[in-house]
Amino acid sequence: MQGATFHHNFNLFLEKLELNADVTGHKAPMELTQTVGKGTIRRCSPRLDMELVVSDYTFHQSRTIDFVATVPMVELTCCFRGGREVQASGVRHEIVPGHFSLQLLKPGEARFEFTANEQFTMLGIGIPVSTFHYFMEEPDGRRSVDFADLLGPHSFRAFQARMNPVAVFKLTQLMQGIQSGSMRNIEMECAVLDLWMLALRTFFEDRHDPSVSLNRDEIAKIKRARQIMLEHMAEPPSLLQLSRMIGMNDYKLKMGYKEMFGTTVFGDLREQRLDQALHLLQVGGNSVTEVSCAVGYSNPSYFAEAFRKKYGCNPGTLVRNRLFG
Repeated sequence: MQGATFHHNFNLFLEKLELNADVTGHKAPMELTQTVGKGTIRRCSPRLDMELVVSDYTFHQSRTIDFVATVPMVELTCCFRGGREVQASGVRHEIVPGHFSLQLLKPGEARFEFTANEQFTMLGIGIPVSTFHYFMEEPDGRRSVDFADLLGPHSFRAFQARMNPVAVFKLTQLMQGIQSGSMRNIEMECAVLDLWMLALRTFFEDRHDPSVSLNRDEIAKIKRARQIMLEHMAEPPSLLQLSRMIGMNDYKLKMGYKEMFGTTVFGDLREQRLDQALHLLQVGGNSVTEVSCAVGYSNPSYFAEAFRKKYGCNPGTLVRNRLFG
C-alpha cells in the first residue's frame, strides 16, 4: 500500500480483535467486545518511528487470526502471561511467557492462534527496518546484523530468549507507567530503549566477529570461563586461576572475553551478581544481608550502593514493598 507505514500493520491486526473503539486511537485503552472476550489494548507512540501496544485480555473461545502484513517491520514482544502461536512461512513459532521475542516480518501472511480463557499480557514494541538498522550500527558505521540477512527468503522469523531479572524489572516499571498514564513521552522512550538494548544484547552478544582471531575451541573455552564465573559468583577464581581452569593464556582470555561479551571478566561478573540479587529479592524470603552474601558482597552497605546505582532504588525498599510478590 503506497504511503503506508509500519503503524498500518498494527491497525490491520487490531481490527481483527473486534475492539469497541477506533483502533487508530492512541493512549486511551480499547476494550474487547463482550461477545469476544474481556480486557484491553492500549497504544502509545513515544516517537514517530516507534509503536507500543500493551495487551491484557482473554478470549472466551480459542481464536485464530489471519493477518497480512503490508509493510516490513521489526517487533520486540515481551510476554508476561499466556502465550500464542504464530504460523508463517510454513513454520510454527510459540511465544511463551517470561521471554523476549524478536520478530522480523515483511509483507506476507501470518496466522496467530490464541487459547480460550487464558489471560494474555504482553508488550509489543514495533519499529521500522530503518530504525532497527540504526540500532545495530557499530561505532565505525559498520552493521554486523542486517534485517534481510536475518530474514532470508522467509516473510517472518522469530528469535526468542528468556528475559533476565533486569529486563523483568524494567518491563514492570514501563507497563505500570503506561497503564497508569503517568509517563511522559521522554520517560517512555528512555525505558523502551533500555529494553531494546537488553534484548539485542541477549540475542546478539554471542555473535562472533570474524575479524577477531579466536578459533572455535577458544570461543568454547571463553564461554566455559563465563559459566564458571556464574557458578562461583560468591567466591570467584582470579583471572589467572580461571585461565588455568579452561586451559588458556590469561591475556588471550582477557582480550577474547572483551571481544565476545563487550566487557571485562569481572565487569561482567559484577553485572551478573546484581542481576542475581534482583532475582533473589524478587522471589522473596531473603533479607538484604542474605542476598548480599549469596552473590559475593561481604559488605551489605557496598552492595546496597551498587544495587541503588544500577536499579535506582534500595534493595531494602524492594523487600519492604514486595514489588515482585
